Amino acid sequence: SLVGLGLVLLVPSGLVRVLILAPVLIEVGDRFDSREASVGLFLAPTFSTYYGSAGVLTGGLPNIVIVGVAESVAGQSIGWAEWFVTMFPIMGIGKALVIVATVFVLYRPDPDTAIRAGTGEPDSAAGGTDATGARRMTLYLLAGVAFWATDFVHGFHPMYGALLVAVLALLPRIGVADLDAVGDVDFSIVFFVGAVFAIAAGLSETGFTDVAATWLLSFVPADAPLPLALVAVFGVTIAMTLVLEGVATSSVLTPVLVSFVESAGLPLLPVLFVEAIALETYFFPYQSIVLVTVLGLEVMEPWELIRATTVISIVGTVTLLPLQILLFL
Repeated sequence: SLVGLGLVLLVPSGLVRVLILAPVLIEVGDRFDSREASVGLFLAPTFSTYYGSAGVLTGGLPNIVIVGVAESVAGQSIGWAEWFVTMFPIMGIGKALVIVATVFVLYRPDPDTAIRAGTGEPDSAAGGTDATGARRMTLYLLAGVAFWATDFVHGFHPMYGALLVAVLALLPRIGVADLDAVGDVDFSIVFFVGAVFAIAAGLSETGFTDVAATWLLSFVPADAPLPLALVAVFGVTIAMTLVLEGVATSSVLTPVLVSFVESAGLPLLPVLFVEAIALETYFFPYQSIVLVTVLGLEVMEPWELIRATTVISIVGTVTLLPLQILLFL
């Protein structure tokens, strides 16, 4: 799970991180003769690398959207390092620990569970080449992290850091992949993304999203203290994610929150941070393309995934959100 959390720093895509970890986790789980152990060993690292997205600016696309909207609408910029220092201790490390503890309670195997010895042999002939490529790719990922962490110096958008890593990985001679590899990518998931944004566009065109967000925020008293306002923003965001995917919610809700903050005289950054936390709080698979992908791996049944996401979201909110709000006071 800590390795999965570490990937949040290196790989700016929850879907990619899950696809990297999933084959390894499934292989490890298959060594156990207990289904509880197999599911638990798959679930905790997967959720740690996914739910930990709120702790790092480049950990999830909704974070990037929030920062972009805040800068374009309110003129307020949020740096990678500032986001990391503010959010990662609680919503990164803390969330991973909560996930490990919760999954252990839900899927603790019988103490007599046996572990089977591995039958495969390492490919020693290819080991040297693979190790060299792995080290090189690690250096490229670290270069991307260095680019993001120093944004307070150069001021470039995080997108350029991701582009830097991609270019380095595809460059002739020093890269680790060739352009032919792009042809092997499964683009079917793009249709799901397109459907999500088509629904969001339809809701926006009809004015549903603006009306819904404004109506929900109208329940927050104008003179509410900051903690109460932050809890209300969290609840409103959660309500929006029940009908919209996270990226679509951030693009619709963030401008409304900026207007709300200006009228209520509240600090902007805590409100946006709480919005980001809520956008990484899931209950049902349809809320996230990553959870749909997890279901497609057929490691667990849909009801099991719903139970796990719901319990982890509730436990994480109850234990960690108050701590994060206290940090803002």
